Amino acid sequence: MSRFTANDLMRILRSCGGDNDVVDLDGPALDTPITELGYDSLAMLEVASIVQREYGVPVPDEALSYMTTPRTTIEYLNGRLTQRSAA
Repeated sequence: MSRFTANDLMRILRSCGGDNDVVDLDGPALDTPITELGYDSLAMLEVASIVQREYGVPVPDEALSYMTTPRTTIEYLNGRLTQRSAA
């Protein structure tokens, strides 16, 4: 099973929202709201679209309300990957 990592999230965010001064997701930034990192809800919609395309995991729009920090986004997506593998 594939795991979704902070590096995966940053790669996708950079592709859809720009570098934003190259945010490092190690340490405290994992719990910083994504909006404070300079990404908006449109960037998160793009993240959901790319994840669905690259990982085959659908991300419903309502999940975006949970995916508010890099950590919660990574945890949510890994949960979806685990569900897909179990099916």
